[in-house]
Amino acid sequence: MDLQFWIWTAVGISFSIYIGIAIWSRASSTSEFYVAGTGVSPIANGMATAADWMSAASFISMAGLISFMGYDGSVYLMGWTGGYVLLALLLAPYLRKFGKFTVPDFIGDRYYSNIARAVAVFCALIVSFTYIAGQMRGVGVVFSRYLEVDINTGVYIGMAIVLFYAVLGGMKGITYTQVAQYCVLIFAYMLPAIFISFIMTGNLIPQIGFGLQGQDGVYLLDKLDGLHRELGFTEYTSGEKSTLDLLFMMSALMVGTAGLPHVIVRFFTVKKVSDARKSAGWALLFIAVLYTTAPAVAVFSRTNFIQTVNNKVHSNLPEWYEKWESTGLIKFDDKNKDGIVNYVSDSQLNELTVDADIMTLANPEIAQLPNWVIGIMAAGALAAALSTAAGLLLVISSSVSHDLIKRIINPSVSEKNELIAARISAFGAVLMAGYFGINPPGFVAATVALAFGLAAASFFPAIVLGIFYKRMNKEGVISGMIVGILLMLFYMTKFKFGWFGGGSESDWWFGISPEGFGTVAMMINFLISFIVSKFTKAPPANISKLVEEIRIPSQD
Repeated sequence: MDLQFWIWTAVGISFSIYIGIAIWSRASSTSEFYVAGTGVSPIANGMATAADWMSAASFISMAGLISFMGYDGSVYLMGWTGGYVLLALLLAPYLRKFGKFTVPDFIGDRYYSNIARAVAVFCALIVSFTYIAGQMRGVGVVFSRYLEVDINTGVYIGMAIVLFYAVLGGMKGITYTQVAQYCVLIFAYMLPAIFISFIMTGNLIPQIGFGLQGQDGVYLLDKLDGLHRELGFTEYTSGEKSTLDLLFMMSALMVGTAGLPHVIVRFFTVKKVSDARKSAGWALLFIAVLYTTAPAVAVFSRTNFIQTVNNKVHSNLPEWYEKWESTGLIKFDDKNKDGIVNYVSDSQLNELTVDADIMTLANPEIAQLPNWVIGIMAAGALAAALSTAAGLLLVISSSVSHDLIKRIINPSVSEKNELIAARISAFGAVLMAGYFGINPPGFVAATVALAFGLAAASFFPAIVLGIFYKRMNKEGVISGMIVGILLMLFYMTKFKFGWFGGGSESDWWFGISPEGFGTVAMMINFLISFIVSKFTKAPPANISKLVEEIRIPSQD
């Protein structure tokens, strides 16, 4: 059976399951729409959290980034993994005990101010739209290759699918859909990795295999270092980025994780605080399966790619290359007109342009795995992108309907009208997400990294100070969030979009990339918050008492 049959079969079956779950678990109340009625078990919530967390950036882009950046790319792996641990241990139980299921709701009540709530809503929308742009781009990449349509059409198809089960089912539908999506995506990610590890090293465990000798007796990492040296690239196991930039990038990814609204809300879908802790542990276990495999996938794909493509006659390249070339994500420019692919680091001589997002997806095809494995890979990639996109859409809709309309504009709105507003907001969010998916500021993981920087610059100080510093008042946190988010937006748009005079890498402040600048903006947020709070009125006594109560460990 040909490849397209297996792709349509795998994608069709998985989509049918998602849609069936959405219809079965459709939300009938705001509680079910926002937090799944708080009745999800810890294991199911752990799987849903893992699927929510492991977006297109994790599934599609992380291994691609590591494969191209080598040592430097590991910052994404460490930052995202460490960030989840930080969130699970430092913040999640306290936020769950506080009982507010959106970040703006927590900030509005903790800082006794609708202005603080409105600023938090603005920040949540900015973070979520930046994050979802990467997810929709990932959907477009997958559809463009496997369904053989252009990327923009792929984004439109993804918009329609997400809209259906996010708007119909709300958090209840999204949660149980994400449980199914985790099963699909982890099976799809591990299966090719196990296959290729066995083919290249004779070891079935990819986490071990990529550090072993290949069939030629040479260690895979040594071989990849040698290939990089021959082509003029930095050795795979060495890095080019400064230590300072790597440190700031990792910090931004870690603390940004702890401020991501769509991850935090997952801890409110369980019955009690102890279940929130348990689901955090389960989620970390489920996440670790993919994250420990990503470096192996990076090594396998990079090695096979270079050996398959470089110094080969373009017209004789395998069918997989032709398929991916038709998407525009890999391009050949025959500069010397000899028909041979010259893939080197020198931009004057290099004839091949490769989008890092294709490496994980193309890996099974490059390794010549069976068509049914490639079909499962397609279904898994779509599951990863769609699961996170749905979670983000819910954050956007709840920020508008609950935090903006219900808590600020019209507190007397009925539950029915609030639910209608939530669904309309989700619809509008899908349209905007589609636009950003078609016009993203970079490849998937880079776009997502900016969202983490925005979350670090805005939410992390407000949440940490709200839990652990009784003296922090509304004036301090409002000032800090506004300065932090605006500074990060300025830096991001200046060096990513060329606004405000633009600037090259040599113009980065202190040599820090836009992906790492969230750490700088976060520090300034903390500083501004402390200074302003010292010169303004202390919080009311009831707020100080509330902070003390949420810090007491729960006995449930």
